[in-house]
Amino acid sequence: MTDLTKKKLAGKVAIVTGGASGIGEATARLFAKHGARMIIIADIQDQLGQQVATSIGSHNICTYIRCDVTDENQVKALVESSIQKYGQLDIMFSNAGIISKSDQSILDLDFRQFDRLMAVNLRGMSACVKHAARAMVENKVRGSIVCTASVAASHGTKRRTDYCMSKHGVLGLVRSASKQLGMYGIRVNCVSPNGVATPMTCEVHEKSVEEVEEIYEAGRALKGTVLRTEHVADAVLFLASDESELITGHDLAVDGGFQAW
Repeated sequence: MTDLTKKKLAGKVAIVTGGASGIGEATARLFAKHGARMIIIADIQDQLGQQVATSIGSHNICTYIRCDVTDENQVKALVESSIQKYGQLDIMFSNAGIISKSDQSILDLDFRQFDRLMAVNLRGMSACVKHAARAMVENKVRGSIVCTASVAASHGTKRRTDYCMSKHGVLGLVRSASKQLGMYGIRVNCVSPNGVATPMTCEVHEKSVEEVEEIYEAGRALKGTVLRTEHVADAVLFLASDESELITGHDLAVDGGFQAW
């Protein structure tokens, strides 16, 4: 019989990139509720990151480290310092990502925005997977790596071509890394949300939370519920925990049936 009170991440050490707000923040809080021994929030939003870490439990169970994922040396240092301080790394939630400010249609592609977005969404995610995996292999940890993809990883889009391309790349990264790291017992998966009204999404759309939720709800098959960061965090928790010990290379859609159309 399943123990519903069991802490799913008891004793685990986890890094959450982009953990100062949105999906990353919700996931860090959920990891703490499920017994993670230490959660390292990595972000470039220093004030928010510090506030979230303190509210979760300060240095007892959560800490904040500034890390720009576009700089591989910073990612490497993040992983190494986490292991030095806490003895292990069990979970990497590579979640940091951005959206370009313009529509980025193919006819008007701004390559300065394109290069910045790819540096964060794809190069940065690759660096996080690389260095987390190297540490897990070296320390013989059968770890879990989870990346934030998107429903845009499996479909074309009418806008935001660069974002769509980057998320297709994340899915390719996850599928390739899962095959390469399976021999070490390391699982690599991703979550693919439909639109979530995070602070970043609301800022890009220049709309309120309620307005953004209404926009995305219209495209979902499942009615009567609103997709929020907590729903995505639940999916990440499942993929990070031993409940999914035989799942790797998987893209878990959290989209209310958006892809069922």
